[in-house]
Amino acid sequence: MPFVHKDAQGKILAVYTDPVEGTQEVASDDADLVAFIHQNIPGVAGGGEWMESDLALARVIEDLIEVLIDKKLIMFTDFPAGAQRKLLDRRGLRKEFDLVEDLFGTGDDENFDDGDENGGGGLF
Repeated sequence: MPFVHKDAQGKILAVYTDPVEGTQEVASDDADLVAFIHQNIPGVAGGGEWMESDLALARVIEDLIEVLIDKKLIMFTDFPAGAQRKLLDRRGLRKEFDLVEDLFGTGDDENFDDGDENGGGGLF
């Protein structure tokens, strides 16, 4: 839970992760805290678009690295140890996700068989 320092009117002046003298604990979804964060941290207020863009670009960069390694234009060992660990972790996560997606489908598969012999959309 975050800890906040407020002025005499109750306006949040500072936010802390640990208790500090003169602070009080608030819920992480407290309306005043959310407003304070949106006002004081650049990019949080419309951050959804930026976040999606950053995540999409990260995926492109991962794919680019895979292509360069596959074509032997760079070697995996050319990357620093920390980057190698991150790439291996991401590769493992993507393989797990692909396996789950293969097992259960995406839900929008046209060939999805819901088990209804009568062609209806129900489960029973």
